[in-house]
Amino acid sequence: MNVGKAELANIGPKETRKRLIMGVAMLAMGVVMAVIFTHAGVSRGWYAALFLPFWMGTLAASQARKKT
Repeated sequence: MNVGKAELANIGPKETRKRLIMGVAMLAMGVVMAVIFTHAGVSRGWYAALFLPFWMGTLAASQARKKT
């Protein structure tokens, strides 16, 4: 028996767009921070701070893509 995967979106287009914009903004912030850290010559421990914007950006973009 073939049962297709049912995709149920629980957010509308307005919220999807908001999450996509937030995801792209957070990913861009992470890239900008990485460039600043590299040019400023900060110690390697500070690079751990990049986890938060990259994680938030990836999560928001993923939610927008899957509409969840």
